[in-house]
Amino acid sequence: MTTANISRRRLLQVGAGGLVTSTVLGGSLFKPGIAFAKPYGSPFNWISPRGTIEVMDDYPYWVAKEMGYFGDPGIETAMQPGPSDGTAVVKFLAVEQADIGFPSPGVLSYAVNSGMDLVSVFGSGNLDLFNFAFRKGEGVQDLAKLEGKTVLLGSAAWQSICDPMFAAVGVDPKSIKYVEAGWPTWTTALASGQGDACLAWEGLRADLSAKGLDFDYWLGMRGSPLPSNSLVVRRADIEDQDRRRFLANYLKGWAMGSAFADRNPRAAADIVFKALPTTKANYGPRYGTESLMQIHRTFKGDMAKRKGWGEHDIPSWDSFFKILKKIGQSAIDIDTERFVTNAFIADANNFDVAEVHADADKYALAEDLASIDMTKLEASFYGNVIN
Repeated sequence: MTTANISRRRLLQVGAGGLVTSTVLGGSLFKPGIAFAKPYGSPFNWISPRGTIEVMDDYPYWVAKEMGYFGDPGIETAMQPGPSDGTAVVKFLAVEQADIGFPSPGVLSYAVNSGMDLVSVFGSGNLDLFNFAFRKGEGVQDLAKLEGKTVLLGSAAWQSICDPMFAAVGVDPKSIKYVEAGWPTWTTALASGQGDACLAWEGLRADLSAKGLDFDYWLGMRGSPLPSNSLVVRRADIEDQDRRRFLANYLKGWAMGSAFADRNPRAAADIVFKALPTTKANYGPRYGTESLMQIHRTFKGDMAKRKGWGEHDIPSWDSFFKILKKIGQSAIDIDTERFVTNAFIADANNFDVAEVHADADKYALAEDLASIDMTKLEASFYGNVIN
């Protein structure tokens, strides 16, 4: 599909037989205030926004699971890839086919606009993890130079990511031509000469290098003031005392997994490889570690200015929602403090950091990971970045 302004959005609807079907977004399928509350089943499911879990991005979960950082939450935890449709993560949350998801702020805004009463409880993406990729030598440092140009997307829903990024740096999103080039072919389409740029993100940058796709990148974490993906749940779940207690314990696992990876990224990569052997085959030890480090730096941001892992930058989120209203991506004024909360952050970060660091320090690395020259990796870390 080629369009200068992709506007059709699709929502999931549950039929009488319990099957999920799709309908064009028009009215609200989920009215504000509807409670979806019921006791959690087993397992407690996290759902991916990208149609796969065979990536390095979710390392805090895998570390927490391997190291026992979830403690005894009283329920089994699991990951599911979900459909590749960019908005599927919030749809599945709303109809209770998943329990916690990882949408971009733009996709969360669509959920709010359509009446899904969801709340971001853990701001993983402190910095903007999204990038724009260009064929070598064709990149631009000023995104205004993409006006009138074509940007390739893996899903039409990804326009909800790109439009506010452009608007935040003074570019009219309506001046951009978007092409839905498909998942996972949108990056190879760029490499083959289609379009002028494509949406990418940290973590994927190393993944593409491992696959021999050599691009130049405009990094969102350097050029965009916006936040990125976060952990989102149903409001009804945080209003239930038992589920709220479970969520606090679960999010502490994510924070501890983040602290472990910060101390020893190669150990975190090894844990991901053990949980998902395909990732090691796809990335290799060196690029897998680099991919994890890329995403981690957007998750970490400047910890000296944060109250802990997962703290949302509320002014950044507020600015993001205001931009959405300005460009017409949100039909309503979104109350940031209603849909984005830091209420879980103190509890999530209430752990012994020294003990987690000790765990990371004593982790026995596999030989191929131990042999990675980290000094050399750091020296080339931003070698394909143009801003």
